[in-house]
Amino acid sequence: MATGSFRIGESDFLLDDQPYRVLSGALHYFRVHPDQWADRIRAARLMGLNTIETYVPWNEHEPEPGVFRADGALDLARFLDLVAAEGMHAIVRPGPYICAEWDGGGLPAWLFFDGDMGVRSADPRFLAPVTAFLRRVLEIVVPRQIDRGGPVILMQVENEYGAYGDFTTQERESYLRALRDTYLDAGVTVPLTSVDQPTDEMLSRGSLPELHRTGSFGGNVADRLRVLRTHQPTGPLMCSEFWCGWFDYWGSFHRTSSTEASVASLEALLQAGASVNIYMFHGGTNFGLTNGANDKGVFEPTITSYDYDAPLDEAGRPTEKFWAFREVIARYAPVPEATAADLLPPLAAAPAPVPLEGVVTLADLLRAEPAQHHDHAPTMDELGVSRGFLRYETRLAQGEAPVVLAIGEVRDRAWVSLDGVPVGVLSRDRRERTLVLPRGTGVLGILVEDQGRVNYGPRIGEDKGLIGPVTVGGLVPAAWDVVVVPWEQLPARAAEASGADAGPVAGAAVLRAVVDLDAPRDLVVDLTALGTGLAWIGEFCLGRFWQTGPQHSLFVPAPLTRAGRNVFTVLDLEPTGAAELAFSDRLLLGPVEW
Repeated sequence: MATGSFRIGESDFLLDDQPYRVLSGALHYFRVHPDQWADRIRAARLMGLNTIETYVPWNEHEPEPGVFRADGALDLARFLDLVAAEGMHAIVRPGPYICAEWDGGGLPAWLFFDGDMGVRSADPRFLAPVTAFLRRVLEIVVPRQIDRGGPVILMQVENEYGAYGDFTTQERESYLRALRDTYLDAGVTVPLTSVDQPTDEMLSRGSLPELHRTGSFGGNVADRLRVLRTHQPTGPLMCSEFWCGWFDYWGSFHRTSSTEASVASLEALLQAGASVNIYMFHGGTNFGLTNGANDKGVFEPTITSYDYDAPLDEAGRPTEKFWAFREVIARYAPVPEATAADLLPPLAAAPAPVPLEGVVTLADLLRAEPAQHHDHAPTMDELGVSRGFLRYETRLAQGEAPVVLAIGEVRDRAWVSLDGVPVGVLSRDRRERTLVLPRGTGVLGILVEDQGRVNYGPRIGEDKGLIGPVTVGGLVPAAWDVVVVPWEQLPARAAEASGADAGPVAGAAVLRAVVDLDAPRDLVVDLTALGTGLAWIGEFCLGRFWQTGPQHSLFVPAPLTRAGRNVFTVLDLEPTGAAELAFSDRLLLGPVEW
């Protein structure tokens, strides 16, 4: 890209001093396999977009304090270079809080390990790590600004800050200015923006005069723009999150939005002369354990798919919205020639089901793991565990009569056993905290799953695991053995197991299936017949599945497959006895609301 200028004029964005409308689409590099970035970016251009927007997830880039990663799926530099190679511009939103239905809203869990901290505030204990993180990100982004020949034309400071906390105006401005100063000190020259939902309260609380205010909304365009204009009296109007769909959570249905309604709202935005960022253009996938959760009185963990009912579906295929949005955009801006042949074809026929064989029980696998000894049931955060599973065990000696297990709070799902025999499940989304044990003697085992850290609202930063007190028959156990489940290494650990078929079991088990392919290809694994757990291809964790739905598939990007033998590993926490691993020729995202 040639060196240029991008600034905010009296009524428009100005690219090289000429009025310019930003037509952007959200595409999170961390939710798409890096070898498929170029295809998704190209599809955005073919829909008529001229810009790609992305968040930057702090917790992925800095999994431990001072350990910064920007390689592989986190290679932001490569992603931005691919945007530039497609002749498009870029908007970067580093947060530090991103929401995005992402684990913890992008805030690293380790921020909260040492107790209370003034999160999203000018508390020096928060600003110090934030500043260090932003400087590392800006080392990548600043050289890729438009005035240095790169694609970046806008950067956002914080994210929907007007909706968070009970800070004074002075406290809010102090924090936002500290972030802004970090950007400027690092050499940011492109305009800086903020975003909030267009209400008087949020827009007034979430920005500074030095930041260009934008809005996040999906409908009621005229009213939203009117409110936005009262708080941003000059410069271009921009909906920097135009919600054309929504996310799903476990136990609900697959949320979709009317294409007709989305088209009408997009048309209204463009008719009004506004710029837009379509959220999401392509949602992608919450691979591994990266999904977030909401809790506004009821815990709602986000599913693995981040399809978002977007113009490009989870597998990168164009939807009805893609072509409808393209028609609207073509009435206001040049759109490249494109047909279905220029985009990815529908998913190919699914491979035949393959045998699914037991490898080892999770209990047997964990016997080789070191146990930590505690005089209470510690949380994950006390142990420095950011995400995953803990197995708690304690020995009971209260007689043969049934007793009640009571836990202050389960975060987020617990499988309870006695002497290795399953007794029941306690689930946070159902507010379950007590269970009757058949007797008061034996080894009590509790396997706890973190189903995603809260990404929005005041519960950001809460502990995971068992939240005390934990009592059995009204008494507090005096000793606990706790094992951190090595879920990230589970395929390798399972490969080291004996190889004997574990057969059908009542408790959690590791299963394996092998599928032979003629060539690498996108796959959709059909997990309808399984219970709940995680699945991997090779060493890569595809994410969670759960029989409660709505989602019953996991997307496998083609670059993770190969010609020949492909090994799938499954941790099924509630085995159903399924003997086969099935595949599908479509995404199985569940029933829609009607």
